[in-house]
Amino acid sequence: MNISRYMKPEMIRLDMQCEFEPPADDSGYSKKQLAGMKEAILEELADLLDFSGKVSNKRKLVNDLFNREKKATTAIGHGIAVPHVRTMQAKEFAIAIGRKAEGYEFDAPDGLPVRLFFCMAAPPYDDTLYLKVFKALAERLQYQEFVDNLLTASDPHLIIRAFKELE
Repeated sequence: MNISRYMKPEMIRLDMQCEFEPPADDSGYSKKQLAGMKEAILEELADLLDFSGKVSNKRKLVNDLFNREKKATTAIGHGIAVPHVRTMQAKEFAIAIGRKAEGYEFDAPDGLPVRLFFCMAAPPYDDTLYLKVFKALAERLQYQEFVDNLLTASDPHLIIRAFKELE
């Protein structure tokens, strides 16, 4: 599966801009704080998807991504999350990548901060492509060297190249 064909440099952010205050005490973030953080992160990722020209209403897309996230976290562990949604706000399949060196609290099953986000949106009727990309992405993320290349890439083109090298 040629995932790189759906990627554009302007849809990859090597240093996500969301900034959050650390939790006030050792008990961590409250559910309300965590929800607010997730929404801000998803909004930044939706901004990247919007660059594709394949999104009809960015605000509704953020809402759809957030509602999907409320059902179950899309963090998969090992510092990775794959927020995804099938929505009427997507004219066709789009993928965006966000990275934050120190990571964000994102309710990961292993409790680790998420450093890599792969945000996907597809029309509700486009299950085949959406699932193929999801599967191919999951297969690639099993290779630590590949993940390390994504974490250390100094340019969005290097992220795309890392995907091309595994195709």
